[in-house]
Amino acid sequence: MIDARRYLASETLRNGLEIRIRALRPDDGERIVEAFSKLDPESVYTRFFRYKKEVSEADLRLIRELDFETRVALVATLIDNDREIVIASSSYSVYEDKTAEIAFVVEEDYQGLGIARRLLGHLGRIARERGITTFTAEVLYQNLAMLKVFTASGWPMKRTTEDGAVLIRLALDGSPGG
Repeated sequence: MIDARRYLASETLRNGLEIRIRALRPDDGERIVEAFSKLDPESVYTRFFRYKKEVSEADLRLIRELDFETRVALVATLIDNDREIVIASSSYSVYEDKTAEIAFVVEEDYQGLGIARRLLGHLGRIARERGITTFTAEVLYQNLAMLKVFTASGWPMKRTTEDGAVLIRLALDGSPGG
C-alpha cells in the first residue's frame, strides 16, 4: 500500500522544469505561509471562495496534525538556491464512505504547466488504493482552468451547477485517469 505520509515523486513539467510532488509535512508551515503570501488575491478567492489575507493558526494546526487517513495533502515543490519552495498544494478530505472532497491551488507563475493535473493523478492513486471511489469538488464557474483539469482527468465526470459554482464528481473506479 502507498505510504501517503512519505509520498514522493518527481515530475518534469511542460517547460522542462523538474518538480517534486510529496506529502505535506508537519514542518511545512513556514513554506506554506511563504507560498500563500505569493498568491494573487484572485487565486486565493478561487481556492477558498473568499478573500483571505493570511494562513491562520488553525490552518497551521491542520498541517501539523494531518492524519493521512481522513485527509491527505500533497505539495509540489522546486529547489531554488538550495531552498525548497512550495509552488502548489492539493488535498483530499474524506467526508463520507468512499467519497472525498479535493482542492488545489497553484501559484500563478506556475499555472498552465500541468501541475494540478499531476497532483490530481497522484491524489487519485493514493485514494483509489485506500478504497475511495469518488472525488468531489466545488469550483467557481469562472475557474475554467480547474474545470479543464477535471475534464481531462480521464475519470468519468458528472457536473452540476449550483449557486454560481460547478459541483464536480469524479468516479475513480472508472477509467484509470490521472
